[in-house]
Amino acid sequence: MTANALETLVLGGGCFWCIEAPFKELRGVQAIEPGYAGGHAPDPTYEQVCTGRTGHTEVVRVTFDPAELSCADLLRIFFVMHDPTTLNRQGNDVGTQYRSAIFWQDAAQEKMAYAIRDEIAAQHVWPDPIVTEIAKLDHFWPAEDYHRDYFARNPGNPYCSAVIPPKIAKMRRLFRDRLVDSVG
Repeated sequence: MTANALETLVLGGGCFWCIEAPFKELRGVQAIEPGYAGGHAPDPTYEQVCTGRTGHTEVVRVTFDPAELSCADLLRIFFVMHDPTTLNRQGNDVGTQYRSAIFWQDAAQEKMAYAIRDEIAAQHVWPDPIVTEIAKLDHFWPAEDYHRDYFARNPGNPYCSAVIPPKIAKMRRLFRDRLVDSVG
């Protein structure tokens, strides 16, 4: 595998800690970086984004090996691992910073994002319409270092311990064959 073979996709599905932890278990994922995208303020901080006034959403930049995990499969997993039908919220996290979003980087990713969104909608995975924003990635702003591997480093955080383990359990249940420890 060469560095040229890797792809990146920027996804927002609520709190970035809640996407990072389960996605780290996927075979083919090489790196996950929490950050911010889709807003208008340059170099935003977590505190600024949390106000909901910067226009950014909390995202993860997923670097993956498409030979092990296709962009289409990553998107399918993304649409199942969070609720893409709630506008500007995930559970108790409310605000534009928690919106469901896919930030594409080229025409192929844009086409794939719409195709998979439509596929999931046609399968009626969710009872309500999908409201995921699909937009061109203008800029990815890395989050502060303390957000990286947040759940692994802070498993006793009450928010994390309530919200993230069910997502990891769902990942393990629904995508067992896609996990790092599984034998293809």
